[in-house]
Amino acid sequence: MKTKKKSLAAEIATSIETKLSEAGEQSKKVKKAIEKSASKLADRISKLFKKEDDKKKKQAAKAKKKADEKAKKVTKKAKKVTAKADKTVEPGPVTPEKEAAEVKAATPAPKAPAKPKATPKPAATQAPRAPRKAPAPETTPSEA
Repeated sequence: MKTKKKSLAAEIATSIETKLSEAGEQSKKVKKAIEKSASKLADRISKLFKKEDDKKKKQAAKAKKKADEKAKKVTKKAKKVTAKADKTVEPGPVTPEKEAAEVKAATPAPKAPAKPKATPKPAATQAPRAPRKAPAPETTPSEA
């Protein structure tokens, strides 16, 4: 990881120095400041890359876990179906009592009649109000 940071910092510093060299020669202080800021920038960028990688790993693990749970549910459901099929007994000779019970079970029970919907009440209309009269101007005893 450190070698990646160093190489990234060196690339950033050289690209900045080439752009600044067009303007003229830089002093040692300027070069040192460029290298320092380039290393800081490389640190930040590497942290961002690491966060992205961790996020992708988490999402992949989450997706795998979800798929495993779904597969477990499917197998569990398949086991239930096979167990249910095993429990059902093969029908023996049909007797009139069994036939009547099967017919009774096969026919659905009649449903209760649905309640009629309440008819909507018409909206109550209000009579328009008479316009309000402006209050009479108060007269003071001095005006009268």
